[in-house]
Amino acid sequence: MSGYILDKEITYLPGVGPKRAQLLEKELGIRTFRDLLYTFPFRYVDRSKFYAISEIDSTSAYIQLRGAIKSVSLAGSGKGTRLIAILGDGTGYIELVFFKGIKWMQEKLKVGEEYIVFGKPSVFNDRFNFVHPEIEPVSKAASVSGPTITGVYSSTEKLQSGGISNKSFTMMQRRLAEIVAGTIQETLPGWFLQEKKLIPLERALHDIHFPPDMYALEQARSRLKYEELFYLQLALVKQKFIKMREGSGVVLARLGDAFNYTYSHLPFPLTGAQKRVLKEIRADVTSGKQMNRLLQGDVGSGKTMVALFSALQAIDNGYQACIMAPTEVLAVQHYNGLQRYINPDIVKIALLTGNTKTKERREIYAGLADGTINLVIGTHALIEDKVQFNALALAVIDEQHRFGVDQRARLWSKSEITPHILVMTATPIPRTLAMTLYGDLDVSVIDELPPGRKPIVTTHAGENQRHKVYEFMRKEIAAGRQVFVVYPLIKESEKMDYENLEQGYLDITDAFPQPDYITAVVHGKQTPENKAFDMNLFVSGKANILVSTSVIEVGVDVPNASVMVINSAERFGLAQLHQLRGRVGRGADKSYCILMTGYKLSKESKDRIDLMCSTNDGFELAEADLKMRGPGDFEGTRQSGLAIDLHIANLTKDSPVLEDARRTAMDILSEDPTLEQPRNRLLKENLKDIRGQEIDYSKIS
Repeated sequence: MSGYILDKEITYLPGVGPKRAQLLEKELGIRTFRDLLYTFPFRYVDRSKFYAISEIDSTSAYIQLRGAIKSVSLAGSGKGTRLIAILGDGTGYIELVFFKGIKWMQEKLKVGEEYIVFGKPSVFNDRFNFVHPEIEPVSKAASVSGPTITGVYSSTEKLQSGGISNKSFTMMQRRLAEIVAGTIQETLPGWFLQEKKLIPLERALHDIHFPPDMYALEQARSRLKYEELFYLQLALVKQKFIKMREGSGVVLARLGDAFNYTYSHLPFPLTGAQKRVLKEIRADVTSGKQMNRLLQGDVGSGKTMVALFSALQAIDNGYQACIMAPTEVLAVQHYNGLQRYINPDIVKIALLTGNTKTKERREIYAGLADGTINLVIGTHALIEDKVQFNALALAVIDEQHRFGVDQRARLWSKSEITPHILVMTATPIPRTLAMTLYGDLDVSVIDELPPGRKPIVTTHAGENQRHKVYEFMRKEIAAGRQVFVVYPLIKESEKMDYENLEQGYLDITDAFPQPDYITAVVHGKQTPENKAFDMNLFVSGKANILVSTSVIEVGVDVPNASVMVINSAERFGLAQLHQLRGRVGRGADKSYCILMTGYKLSKESKDRIDLMCSTNDGFELAEADLKMRGPGDFEGTRQSGLAIDLHIANLTKDSPVLEDARRTAMDILSEDPTLEQPRNRLLKENLKDIRGQEIDYSKIS
């Protein structure tokens, strides 16, 4: 499609020019005709409706008035000069204020003449006014005789001051619509449009900007949403089918001594959810196809045990397994925890991290290369060039969103055989988002906590209740328990956050003095040795309190810690608050999470805090987080990226469309996995266009 009209630079659109083009690219990312065409209104106003001035209130968005100009005058001086026109409609009066184009506007506005005014009311000195509204004499107004539904486009302060108002943006869209009329190439086959009752693309792109009526607008939205979500799913499901066709995996049919010893010596029974997931994994690894499975499970649900039993299946069949963790703390914790359950005469386990000593490191390299080490647990150290496996049959990636796809690809290249992949996350991902981000993986969910785990009691405390919180901490410490105290660390205000942490540490050591209390501190600016020393003080039980930034969000398992105090909790997202809360409640004691906030809370912050106090269900919180913040902000998803950009579809609101699109993609690909049939050729071409050059990550999840 090179030379296709939509690829033309926006500067060549009549009325735009280089200066405006630069502004549009900088502010809205609009560089080509296509970018402009696919910048849709975020709201529509019915221009057939007129409001009375007396009806305006603080909830009014963009509205339309009809009235006569009563007076026009100048106020202020120099750069602060403004033009003020008073508009009256019989129910009241309102000021129309203009800071720019004053001379032109002064000549245009005639006292006594009737005008139609369109804009967003604002408040100044406790009175409503309109700043730079669209204004036209009733005699010339398009809204009296022309289309009555008008789109409102996203804007910025710089666009407004650069002269690109909603009206001029609409004019650009109108010019573009005239230029591209008859050139829009259809992206879905005729049989598909008929089956799904969708309108043609050209009509949809016209009506989304200039709908003749609400029915036409709804049809345009339906067509464009369905197309976006369908191609998103087609891209993901196609990768899944490639894996199924080409991804032959080693068959791990035998359950032998390694698996049976651990299973029979477990000090606790596996939960029903753990058993169900192990059955799903077993079906995968005995199928002859490569397993690519995402395991979701809330904090403390027992994912690590599922990972161990999966690894033991590989070992019982004469192969190796590895578990890759995002932090050294988590890798060490997995290593220490799993050693308790395996028979060292059957399974040789090793730990490989950045801090592994040279001599031991050489021994591990040799053991992995000759196959004498069956199971290795490690960090990024596992993907170093010197690491080579004898026969790696299973790779487990913990907290998978913390590893880039290229890093994972390097791990798979370290063995002659294609390993089965199990990726795990403790960040509960809403179903719609999981289908979108991991649509090419099979998803398993552990939705049950092990027996004996008590729900964590979560409460909200203001700054004025800090003394009560300290009193409660003393009581828990006196009962032999330990306490986490967390401070936020946000990149934009890192320096200030470290000052807050240091001040917080001083406050804690002042309120909890030695020798009665020992306080450890952990943050990102410490040397690895100091961090490990303080962390070990707490993990070993020698320190009563651990003051830290959110570095402890993933990976610290201290069953004796029963209290988590989160300072400035309003600065954390729901997913992060839930992860932090999961650091307590890991032992048999009743545990508490105290969310401390400042005095002034936005409505959204208060809603987040209230929700945290009302439920321990990570999936419920994840759904709420997605609704509140949108998929772009959802923890871990920004790095993952979607297969295509979404201009109009909403993963939360449009989940029924997403599910239907996924089913349709599955049906088409199950009949024609490579989209070679003539009826599907258009789908194949457009999928390639949308994704650009296709990097085949199908074997590496």
